[in-house]
Amino acid sequence: MEKTIDEKKQGEQLVMDIQHYPEQGVQHRKDGKKLYIESYGCQMNFSDSEIVASILAGEGFNTTQQLEEADLVLINTCSIREKAEQTVRKRLEKFNAVKRINPAMKVGVLGCMAERLKSKFLEEEKIVDMVVGPDAYKDLPNLVQEIDEGRNAVNVILSKEETYGDVSPVRLNSNGVTAFVSITRGCDNMCTFCVVPFTRGRERSRDPQSILEEVGQLWEKGYREITLLGQNVDSYLWYGGGLKKDFENASGIQKATAVSFAGLLSMTAEAYPKMRIRFSTSNPQDMTLDVIRTMAEYPNICKYIHLPVQSGSDRILRAMNRLHTREEYFRLIDNIREIIPDCAISHDMIAGFPTETEADHQDTLSLMEYVKYDFGFMFAYSERPGTLAARKMEDDVPEEVKKRRLTEIINLQQQHGLFRTQQHLGKTEEVLIEGPSRKSDAHWMGRNTQNTVVVFPKEHYNIGDFVNVKITDCTAATLIGEATGLSDKSLF
Repeated sequence: MEKTIDEKKQGEQLVMDIQHYPEQGVQHRKDGKKLYIESYGCQMNFSDSEIVASILAGEGFNTTQQLEEADLVLINTCSIREKAEQTVRKRLEKFNAVKRINPAMKVGVLGCMAERLKSKFLEEEKIVDMVVGPDAYKDLPNLVQEIDEGRNAVNVILSKEETYGDVSPVRLNSNGVTAFVSITRGCDNMCTFCVVPFTRGRERSRDPQSILEEVGQLWEKGYREITLLGQNVDSYLWYGGGLKKDFENASGIQKATAVSFAGLLSMTAEAYPKMRIRFSTSNPQDMTLDVIRTMAEYPNICKYIHLPVQSGSDRILRAMNRLHTREEYFRLIDNIREIIPDCAISHDMIAGFPTETEADHQDTLSLMEYVKYDFGFMFAYSERPGTLAARKMEDDVPEEVKKRRLTEIINLQQQHGLFRTQQHLGKTEEVLIEGPSRKSDAHWMGRNTQNTVVVFPKEHYNIGDFVNVKITDCTAATLIGEATGLSDKSLF
């Protein structure tokens, strides 16, 4: 739950963006092998699928959205919630039905669920030929050869070095405007409810030069916004390679030349001043004032922070091993509001964590009243095998109580979301056009710097334009307006 789940994108069939990657076109022959890939879970999983597609493009695979014609079917999985794993197992039943018609088709499971279950997957799901963990994607050519020769293949070895910094991801189902750029892998924060440290390993950061090179390639291809991505971006620390936990043993020169997250933000903003920059996900105990000040300093760094809190109760925060208190979180919020008054803030919240009382729940609601978040990602607690909470704590909050508390959290967030969107009424805001509105082909959809969706009539504007839009109406999640012209502060 440390990662943002976009429910609209779950199970999306991913296709390579040939328009922006003509150099990959040589792989797109009619007689090439067909790769069908679905992704579930967080933005990191979708970003990883782009790395996988890039690696397999080098092996002659062309992506397809037609499951029935695929030679290789991959499903990139999530273990963050039980529902996500159940969805994957249902999809495997569908793949099995297709495999009966096309027995030559091979099926592989990637990502966090593969890492959690490892070779058990081959026993539990007889259809699965290949199981590949998040750090083993460079081994895919060898693993594919193994299954082509009739042997099952497994590689779930977690790495202390792998960042895929030397792999140029192809963009799948891209709008050609926005893209993810991974900057860290793994996580050292052992939150008791979370499987990420076990499925993605220890935290390590990517070479900043490789990050800048990828951003530059995206700019040349016409992309105008990037999101720097990691389980905990604020913990980014490059000192020549290695795990963050080993930084204390680094040499004096390594420490003196180390790049923090604030440093990486500054480097990226200065190197590509016309590129809009976002980042996700932040962690309250790791976000520092220099990051907030850097955001305020550069106009091309968006004024939006996803800042998961999980609970408003100090007692529950301790049980979750969150390493910050309610008051410390409030101080961070106050600093953000003081340094960046117009900054939007979103959250993750868990209802019904083990031992949560009604008083704990009321602490969560009062915390939400204090912050009045712009957006939220809210879940009922789901026990995940292997986590400390599953091993040491009884899942003792009744389901009906969890559902009622979650409903109260969602309803309050909807009130606060409307409160925040109403503050935009009458203002003229810069919006990057990402594509057509989902509800009307006569309207464009884009986002302002606060990451709020803005919808307005298409007129003569195009995808990728920065447009000034006067906000005339709103819902709890969407701003509605009319374009007044290309932005005077346009990044072009």
